[in-house]
Amino acid sequence: MRRDLPYALGGLPLGALLLGNAALAPDAGPVRAADVALVLAMVAALAVCRRYPVVALGVVTTAMLALHVRVHPGVSATFPVLGTVYLAAWRGHRAAAALASLVFLGCFLARDFTVAPADQPAQQIAERTSLLLGWFVAANVAGLVARHRRAYLEQVEQRAFEAERTREEVALRRAGEERLRIARDLHDSLTHSISVIKVQAGIALHLARKHGEEPSATLLAIQEASSAAMRELRATLDVLRAPSDGDGVGLAQVDELVERTRAAGVPVQVTVTGQRNLPAEVDQAGYRVVQEALTNVARHAGPATARINIEYAPAQLTVSVTDDGQASPLRPVTPGVGLRGMRERVIGLGGTLHTDARDGGGFAVRATFPLDEPT
Repeated sequence: MRRDLPYALGGLPLGALLLGNAALAPDAGPVRAADVALVLAMVAALAVCRRYPVVALGVVTTAMLALHVRVHPGVSATFPVLGTVYLAAWRGHRAAAALASLVFLGCFLARDFTVAPADQPAQQIAERTSLLLGWFVAANVAGLVARHRRAYLEQVEQRAFEAERTREEVALRRAGEERLRIARDLHDSLTHSISVIKVQAGIALHLARKHGEEPSATLLAIQEASSAAMRELRATLDVLRAPSDGDGVGLAQVDELVERTRAAGVPVQVTVTGQRNLPAEVDQAGYRVVQEALTNVARHAGPATARINIEYAPAQLTVSVTDDGQASPLRPVTPGVGLRGMRERVIGLGGTLHTDARDGGGFAVRATFPLDEPT
């Protein structure tokens, strides 16, 4: 309805102009109730011409011809018809626009010729005919030009969209190729080196036990560290070779993360509001925000309690982590690699991230991610 409002409001001054011309023109007839009804019909047709251009064109043309025959308000009767002719041509109804133009011009000029005074100069009639003909040709042409321009702009937008999508696909393909290259390099270099360290440590332990000696703590630590490094390296290689960044983590694993943080000596409170399915990348990013924030609490906050709040809303996901540690607005925190990476991850998904020291002491991290409305 709002999109129809300009057309409805545009019809009112046209109706007032028609009635004013009919009342003031010296050669116009008296305005009666039927003539006012014709003007109102024109205004009503203009109000719906966006949705029903052909019907509105027919009603406006008929009403204005009838008003011209009955009252003869002058060329002002052509203005509503010109507007609907332009709109019909713009919406693609070229035949209807051309037919209405011919019918209106023919009937309008025929009435002028039949009732024209004998002393009216032929030049004046020819000038009016040329003027009206030019107006209607211009309205039809302008409508066609506007339609072609709109089609051209839509085509340009579609091409731009396709080009952007192609660029994204190329970027993703190159990123995938780079990930595979990195995975191959890591496999060929680090995997071999770590495997050698692990095997040598195992042989040393076997020989020590074979000779009845107790293996040293350093040797045991080397074997354990090499085994852990091999497991983490394999997991990293699996992620690099995967077609997506998903590594199986999400907000469902926050409880496990909280338990590990509590085991490290940091009390953690968790509040979850609502529940809904999340896109995989948002689910993973929310988990990473909590993970990085808890890591910072354990490293930098000192004796502190962390509070996690996860709020699922129809249009967004909000993840916040606050603590009551040593941070203060008087000592601004310099963002490190973790906070910068967190911000890049959130912004990359169209979200926002706020990190700052709290007035009462402690630090706050708040990330919001936009979500599609659930259907």
